[in-house]
Amino acid sequence: MQLLKNLFSKPLSTQLTVTSSNGFHLRPVARFTALAKSYKCDVTATFNGKTVDAKKVNTLLSLSLEKQDTFTLTTQGKEAQQALTSLQTLFKTLMQDDIEVTTIQKKSAHYTSKTLEGDIIAKGVAVAPATGYKTETIQHENSLTFKEAIENTLQNLEKKSKQSDIYLAQKELLLALSEKCDSLESLETLMNEESNALKETKLSSKITDYQDILQQVKTALGLEVKVLFPEHAFILLANDLLPSEITLLVSTQVEAVVLKETSIHSHTAILLRASGITSLIADTSKIPLEKEIIVDSIAGVVVLTPNSEDIQKAKTLQKQTKEQKAHSATKRFEPATTSKGKQIKVFANVGDIESAKAAKEEGAEGIGLLRSEFLFKSTRPTLETQTKAYAEIFDAFDDITVRTLDVGGDKALPYLHIPLEDNPFLGIRGVRLFRTHPEILEEQLHAIFVASQGKKIKVMFPMVSTVEEFNKAKSFAQDVAKKHTIDVSNIAFGIMIEVPSVLFQIELFNDAVDFYSIGTNDLTQYLFAVERTHPLLKVDELSPVVFLALESVVKQATKPVSICGELAANSDAIEKLIHLGLTTLSVSPKSIAQTKERIRHV
Repeated sequence: MQLLKNLFSKPLSTQLTVTSSNGFHLRPVARFTALAKSYKCDVTATFNGKTVDAKKVNTLLSLSLEKQDTFTLTTQGKEAQQALTSLQTLFKTLMQDDIEVTTIQKKSAHYTSKTLEGDIIAKGVAVAPATGYKTETIQHENSLTFKEAIENTLQNLEKKSKQSDIYLAQKELLLALSEKCDSLESLETLMNEESNALKETKLSSKITDYQDILQQVKTALGLEVKVLFPEHAFILLANDLLPSEITLLVSTQVEAVVLKETSIHSHTAILLRASGITSLIADTSKIPLEKEIIVDSIAGVVVLTPNSEDIQKAKTLQKQTKEQKAHSATKRFEPATTSKGKQIKVFANVGDIESAKAAKEEGAEGIGLLRSEFLFKSTRPTLETQTKAYAEIFDAFDDITVRTLDVGGDKALPYLHIPLEDNPFLGIRGVRLFRTHPEILEEQLHAIFVASQGKKIKVMFPMVSTVEEFNKAKSFAQDVAKKHTIDVSNIAFGIMIEVPSVLFQIELFNDAVDFYSIGTNDLTQYLFAVERTHPLLKVDELSPVVFLALESVVKQATKPVSICGELAANSDAIEKLIHLGLTTLSVSPKSIAQTKERIRHV
């Protein structure tokens, strides 16, 4: 029936250009296809004369889309228009959020012994014997069928996806591949074909994901390949490692890893960096096994046959590096006070319960930006779901700022239908949803008020451009409270400063708002009239114009001002921000310790 309807409906198309230097790779592709599958219509992608099903990870990956490649996205069927709009805006977000992994600059090192140069994956210094990659195959008793093994693997990947979206991407890939297979042999054949298609492309580093998934299915079927690690300190040499093997490596006495055939963009490299394991890419065939070597991934070298002088130099550097990391980590719970005694609050930008917990562990003093969009994904959350999630986060901190739903522009929801706009960044988004989708905002505010339970919470409206707009949003919120008989005297209401018109109305806003939070990402975009997802045009976030705008806000504001954009964590900007008078910086959880340490040197 769906096919018949599609035959008589007009296909809709748009052109999308890959702007990420990493290409359209596995993780963003997995998110893209997951959204595509939520619509009742056909979704295809066409590139270089090849058309594929854009609801399947493996087929979309087979286009091997790299930076500057432009492909045609086509939808046809009942929900074609909604699908095209949502996928178009999601794609822009994926390109914007897919931060380029750049080559780490090497520092000079002076070792007297022969060295081998390499590319840095993760910085550090290690001194230990080199050991090769060794495995043993163990056949366990197995009672699972192939389909059961697939389901078992999918469930395990779903659990691991809480650690990293790499595993969520692997899950989507396995889901797509397994639909065509009825045995381990057919799955292995298909994976080999798909992997071969990625060779010699920007996405070749993702081939290990295919190998990793296959190995996990084999393990579910009882065929375990066990990696053998020494019980003493060691430096591991391998051609490459599977992403899942990094988890095993963390619990060993590994000092460093040198890989021959990976890239700085691979999921293996990403997980090595996340684990903090000193690592390099170099020709491992030139490194002597079972001999003590030095891996200096600050300088980007392996010292092949180090003498006592080299070893002493490396151990001194190793000690200094560990002390610096430990110093920042141990002081992460301490206040950030400048050299002149001025205390700066360091809050966290979080997007869900897990990142809120991570922020607490990293030393955040509060939440400066709770992106409530984390609850609004493929399906609309219930009032109960929202209330429970907010309450859990609210329990973790005493100072929390919640931003009301901020979608539109570069953020799409499959069930929230916003007409296709020529300039979505200038259209229905942020606070403007109060006009178009009041029922969504009413339910969200109801959940926030119930979850707060008398605790002091700040509610922040995004994309506000006039005092009248803020007053209407605040009145709406107060009406929601009256409707449900909730006391909101504990709630403060404020705005994100991201629309330039606000810069000229601060004195008027002072009489209306309880606080301000500057969102430098969007403010910079609108100041320079350059879309932040644009493939060619870029704006310098450290431009004097940006700081002039911030200075204007701080000088005129009579209510508290904080900053929650990426600029707050930029080490080159922190001193300037403090000198302007900003006393609250909100950054990503991973940036908290280093931001506090940078503040202490101002």
